[in-house]
Amino acid sequence: MGEQSATFDFKVSVKSTASIVGAKEGKGPLGKYFDIVMEDILAGKESWEKAESEFARLGLDLAVKKAELKNEDIDYVLAGDLLSQSAGATFGALDMKRPFFGVFGACSTIGEALSLGAVLVDGGFAKNVLAGASSHFCAAEKQFRFPLELGTQRPPTSTWTVTGEGAAVLSREGGPPYITAITTGRLVDMGVKDQNNMGAVMAPAACDVISAHFRDFGRTPDYYDAIITGDLGYVGQELLIRLLKNEGYDVSKKHRDCGIEIFDKNTQDTHSGGSGCACAAAAFCGYFYNELKCRKLNKILFVPTGAILNPTSFMQGENIPSVAHAVVIEN
Repeated sequence: MGEQSATFDFKVSVKSTASIVGAKEGKGPLGKYFDIVMEDILAGKESWEKAESEFARLGLDLAVKKAELKNEDIDYVLAGDLLSQSAGATFGALDMKRPFFGVFGACSTIGEALSLGAVLVDGGFAKNVLAGASSHFCAAEKQFRFPLELGTQRPPTSTWTVTGEGAAVLSREGGPPYITAITTGRLVDMGVKDQNNMGAVMAPAACDVISAHFRDFGRTPDYYDAIITGDLGYVGQELLIRLLKNEGYDVSKKHRDCGIEIFDKNTQDTHSGGSGCACAAAAFCGYFYNELKCRKLNKILFVPTGAILNPTSFMQGENIPSVAHAVVIEN
């Protein structure tokens, strides 16, 4: 469809989801919707990175169990995270012994995994696909910004990386909600270099893929009950609404953001909101999936957003490109 989109002939069921989060996320507005709230953010491990892999392992395993499947029923695992070489997903999926695709789209990874998983199912290459994404606040800060021990002050534009995992089983068998279409995002570089302003980095990519989706399908924001971005936060939300208005689309009444809804900015000191691979993944697999199952929402455009922040390229003076992927999920 058009330049960047595809529709599916087969109904790709989102058969089950699982969401695991840390204690801070569990105390947020969506806390009651998550399957497991891990009070120990080390998850019994000796490092933040190993803890993230444990979050990933628990989420992937639980999604399969909730779908009433066994590991051998899963044809492909598509998962990723923010750690170098996708270590979180790699060690999280290691014991499953299933065909594995490591995917990377920074904080948009769950959108990429759902998109590619739906392609595999619709194309007849798989009956069941497991998609997941994880992140960990402490591991992300250590890799991309400053060691926590420094106590570096965070500016108001900064976001808080969500600790957790979101996983979903996509299947040829199962009821609604269904993935009915996707619009794959392009890499966007607006020259932003601020690693503490992910909203400004990612809003242009969200605008680019959402406007492409509307053009490709001839739709307007009114087609959807909600247009849900991954982790733009308050800064990014304001920018996205302005950018889309310039393109002729008013999403102000339809837009919701996982990064805004997962934390309470007034009581949890998260500044502009949440971010990280687990932000969109856990919010969708916990809260928004439940809203679809209860039919409080029937048509959503789910748009996880990602800042391609590489420590090496950033230190060499490069800009921070971004990408976003749009997934249509309907009852």
